[in-house]
Amino acid sequence: MQSLSGAAIKDVFLKNANTLERDYQQIIRNLCEEKQSMEDRMMDSHKEMIDYFTVWVHQIKIPITSMQLHLKAEDSKLSRRLTSDLLHIGQYVEMVLTYLRLGADTTDYVFRTVHLDKILGENIRKLRGDFIMKKLDLVYVPSDETVVSDEKWLSFVIEQILSNALKYTNEGSVTISIEKPKTLCISDTGIGISPEDIPRIFEKGYTGGNGHESKQASGLGLYLCRQICNRLGHEISVISEVGRGTTMRIHMDQCQCIKF
Repeated sequence: MQSLSGAAIKDVFLKNANTLERDYQQIIRNLCEEKQSMEDRMMDSHKEMIDYFTVWVHQIKIPITSMQLHLKAEDSKLSRRLTSDLLHIGQYVEMVLTYLRLGADTTDYVFRTVHLDKILGENIRKLRGDFIMKKLDLVYVPSDETVVSDEKWLSFVIEQILSNALKYTNEGSVTISIEKPKTLCISDTGIGISPEDIPRIFEKGYTGGNGHESKQASGLGLYLCRQICNRLGHEISVISEVGRGTTMRIHMDQCQCIKF
């Protein structure tokens, strides 16, 4: 048997070590490529799903709008009830699309100076049927306040909060006001939120005691509001007392930036 010198043994060892290192590096490269390929497939799949639901939302809005136009031709208790139901259907449809869009890496945020009165006016007109049907007072004095935000996404948040105020208020009023600095307050005289539920109302899928009782809560609305506000650089907060009502605040004086 031929014996190897110390130098030869060292050469063999180094050769084997280099071969092993190359094999490990190739394995790591293969894993990285597979991971990237999987992420690309997931992104493509998510984009296809958003594209599909975007088309679906626009398609389903056509019969909703058609029914709303037909109902405008008559003024009865039934027509007002159906108009309100159609509005809520439209909101739930938009909620699905918003939920999907929040999962995308890029979203169409457009930051500019936004007039709060414009957004509030549009949402009040959209929800006026519910105010009339529930015989609730609206307390609102235009403020001429402006903020830097994305108008479309901020409008979604405001609509959700106003809808919740209407949903859980059976008598009394909904009050919209502006506090300094640049804080939108929406208060109601509704059923309120129990103290144990308040810390969790912005969690996905959480409906709380009142949500279970009313059977109307999806557990998505306030979750989406918090997520959108985070991305807009705003802050949303709540104070509430059972049986006396709720006040939601959107603080918009912070530095506006997209947060993921």
